[in-house]
Amino acid sequence: MDREALVTVIVAIYNIEEYLPRCVESILAQTYQNLEIILVDDGSVDASGQICDDYANADKRIRVIHKKNGGLSDARNAGLDVAAGDYIGFVDGDDWVEPDMYRAMYTACEREKAQVAACRYKQITRSGIIDASTANSVSLSKAEALEIYVCGNEKCLIYNSVWSKLFQAGLIRGMRFPVGKNSEDIMFTTKAFCKMDRLVYLDTAYYNYVLDREGSIMNEKAGERRLKDEIPFWREQIAYIKGAGMPGLSDKAAYHFYRRMLFYYIDFMEQKQTRMFAREIVKQLRQDKKLGEIRRIYQADYVAAGDKVRMKFALAWPEAYYYIVKLYDRFVIPLRIGRAAHG
Repeated sequence: MDREALVTVIVAIYNIEEYLPRCVESILAQTYQNLEIILVDDGSVDASGQICDDYANADKRIRVIHKKNGGLSDARNAGLDVAAGDYIGFVDGDDWVEPDMYRAMYTACEREKAQVAACRYKQITRSGIIDASTANSVSLSKAEALEIYVCGNEKCLIYNSVWSKLFQAGLIRGMRFPVGKNSEDIMFTTKAFCKMDRLVYLDTAYYNYVLDREGSIMNEKAGERRLKDEIPFWREQIAYIKGAGMPGLSDKAAYHFYRRMLFYYIDFMEQKQTRMFAREIVKQLRQDKKLGEIRRIYQADYVAAGDKVRMKFALAWPEAYYYIVKLYDRFVIPLRIGRAAHG
């Protein structure tokens, strides 16, 4: 009988003493027991490091790395440097996982001969829990998975996040997260997907993602993060996919990038202190228009007619575009919802 594969779970930890026990306990409670659990204490100054050591003393599957603070990417890289598993997963230390997560994902990979498993996740917010999973599963070729990843699909929510995935170790061997950056999962996941042959998607929320913890990266300087990290990574993704021999998919990635830029613009216009970022979005879009890139992308037959109008309007009269969107959201959408509710 073939041996059960070793699954390495890398947990990045920084000053989360309040949340860490819940996270580690959820991994120890996995129904899949052949685990290597690497707790990376990224220079915590609270009790997180001691909590890690206490768990390591109690369970031989746990090893702890104490390192100087270098950020999430650096912590994950430290875990990757020593990971011995046949499969590798990631958990952020303020989140937690469901008991069957790694058994379900490992079993699905083995059954479908897939190098990656991806699952849905629950969003844990202060106002409640959001979980729209259906318990369905589907096996996807590389081309099918990349199309969904780039273009989106309501039935298969395949996001950038590495913590919603299990990777075959050989697939990501030698890969690293970009140190000193946020939104680091964008390119890590893109590169892994471009190398894989098959992905299995499990529409079950095995991962619990704490969306609005006070002091988390997502709550800090969203404007700077998007401009300095996210947008350059999205542009890098477009170029990487093209360089991987998929120019058509690269163009689709560019289309969805430009749609995202318009969403960013609206978000930044909402508050006076972020309107400087909105102006930067318009500046970048106009530069791309000058280079002819937007026109080329928006000539494709998959580009929605409404998106063509929105982009044209936003480039010509950005502030007017913002106010029209707000009026539409305030009056037209509620009217449509009301009509739909009454048949």
